[in-house]
This record gives sequence, C-alpha cells and structure tokens, in this order.
Amino acid sequence: MILVTGGAGFIGANFVLDWLALHDEPIVNLDVLTYAGNLENLASVWNDPRHLFVKGSIADYDLVAGLLRSHRPRAVLNFAAESHVDRSIHGPEEFIQTNVVGTFRLLEAIRGFLALQDETFRESFRFLHVSTDEVYGSLAPAEAAFSEDRKYEPNSPYSASKAASDHLVRAYHHTYGLPVLTTNCSNNYGPYHFPEKLIPLVIHNALSGKQIPIYGDGMQVRDWLFVKDHCSAIRRVLESGKVGETYNVGGRNELTNLSVVNTLCEILDELRPLPDRASYKSQITLVRDRPGHDRRYAIDAAKIERELNWRPRETFDTGIRKTVEWYLANEAWTENVTSGSYRQWIDRQYQ
Repeated sequence: MILVTGGAGFIGANFVLDWLALHDEPIVNLDVLTYAGNLENLASVWNDPRHLFVKGSIADYDLVAGLLRSHRPRAVLNFAAESHVDRSIHGPEEFIQTNVVGTFRLLEAIRGFLALQDETFRESFRFLHVSTDEVYGSLAPAEAAFSEDRKYEPNSPYSASKAASDHLVRAYHHTYGLPVLTTNCSNNYGPYHFPEKLIPLVIHNALSGKQIPIYGDGMQVRDWLFVKDHCSAIRRVLESGKVGETYNVGGRNELTNLSVVNTLCEILDELRPLPDRASYKSQITLVRDRPGHDRRYAIDAAKIERELNWRPRETFDTGIRKTVEWYLANEAWTENVTSGSYRQWIDRQYQ
C-alpha cells in the first residue's frame, strides 16, 4: 500500500493511473480537490478496488495521521501543491498554506507515525517529495543546466513556497531521520493538464477560436518533460533512490515558448484544419509579460540517468503529438474543467 497526496491533479493523477496499470499494489489517494484537482481524471479507476480516494488536505494533521494509522502505507508520495506561478503572484497566501504549512503538517504526521513502528518498517518506509526546477531560479542563455547542487534562488511566490517545502523535507531527514527522497522536475506536459498552463491553454484557445496569448517576446526557454516519463522517473526513485538524496528529472528538450506554440499550431493545422485552411498561428498574440518572469530553465538529469539508469522515452516531437491527440479526443474533459470561474481568471490574467 502506498499513499499518494494530490492524486487528482495533473501529475498525481497520471501517476495513479500508471501505477495501477503496472502494479497490483493498492493506493490511498488524498486530494483536497481545488480547481485543478479533478475526479474526472480518475474516472477509469474509480471502481478499481485497489484505489481508495479520500477528499482532504495535507494540512489536516489529524486526517493524515488517521490514514497512516489505518492503512500503514510503505511509502508516501507528495504531489499535493499549488503550482501556478501566475496565481501565486495574485494570491501568494494560498501557496504558503498548501506548499509550506501543508508540507510541514504532512511531515509531522509521518514523523509521529514512524515513531510507533518497528525498526524494520522504518528502514523500508519512504517519503518522496515531488518538487520543481523553479526553485533554482533563472539561467543565463549559455549557463550550465541545473544540477542537484545548484543553490536555490526562487523568484516567484510559487517557487519560494516550493523551495521552503524542499528545505523542510531536507531538515526532517537530517534532524529526525525521516527516510526522504526529493525530485525536482522540469516543465511537464501531457494528458489531464489543466488549461491554464501554456500547452493546454494554447490547444484550448486555438480550438475555441480565441487569441493564443504568449508572454513578452515568447523567447523564455523551458525544458519540457512528458508527464508519463516523469511518472516513470518517480517510480524509479521510489524503488532505488538513495535516502536523503535529490534527483533532478528533465526531458532534455529546451525550447522557447514561441517555438512550442508554433509547433502546437502546426500539429493542429494538420490534425484539425480550420475550414478556410488558415493557420492557427494567426491567433498568436503577444501580451504583457508577467512580473519576475524567469528567462530560462534547464535540467541536468545526469545523476538520475547515471545512478538509477532512468531516461525519458519520449522526445518532444513524439510527446507533444500524443498530447495534442489526447486533447482532440477528450474535448468534453476540457469543456467540463473550463468553468465560469476559470474563464474569469483567464480574462483577468491575459486582458
């Protein structure tokens, strides 16, 4: 039995689906179901007896402690987080509460649980904390990619809150001996991605005939990682990662935002051509850049490749095509998650 937090969100749900497709081991799935946590993501496993969903927050110490006592999971994987930079700029307190206070209470619940277990159980138990490359700050154009020993320089309330959670995880290992693992990943993309992030937003707006907004000059660089590859890396770290270590997970796909948007438009031109055969690129609109926008992220994944023999299976070309095909085949999912409140947010953010 494993306990997954945030398992109705984008990465967490993909992890749950892949885990149950590959393993017989049951999952307890804890998610508070904010706007980005969606039970539709879990529809295919809703009646699976190996999957137990519990609605609740990682900040609820009593709830988490009760789940640990009742189910005695051999591992806890923490995907739960507020994760959108733009939202953190408009409302940072929510990010502090979930990413910092929530992680603290989760760690405290695990610490109390392990104190009651025998040595054999404690030695085999793992807490895997899923984090982001944004904690490292911004890279210059020719600067070496982020390695695990890169100093933290977070530049947004979101990345600062994730940096704080990473430090708490490290501290609980060194102070209390919690058997922790941390992963810092690059930008994920793939199925079930809430359409406020770049790739699903572009697909949704293009198909809706709306403008496709790109911040600033569109030359911000990100390292893109297909979500299924990220999930496979997490499984590998859980299986063989060294306690107390951090593993950076990247796709080795550095691309500018403008290049990503152009690629998406070209695939849509092919798979869902407009009636007049115009290109979706005509909908691209440059909008005012967001405050403190990091210019470049890139992950050096040499450590996980060398020590754990993990590598991504998808190139950006193969992964992005699979992603577009999924959204085209699941337009009802997108319509269901793009509620009135979502539309108000998008209008305010990109006006």
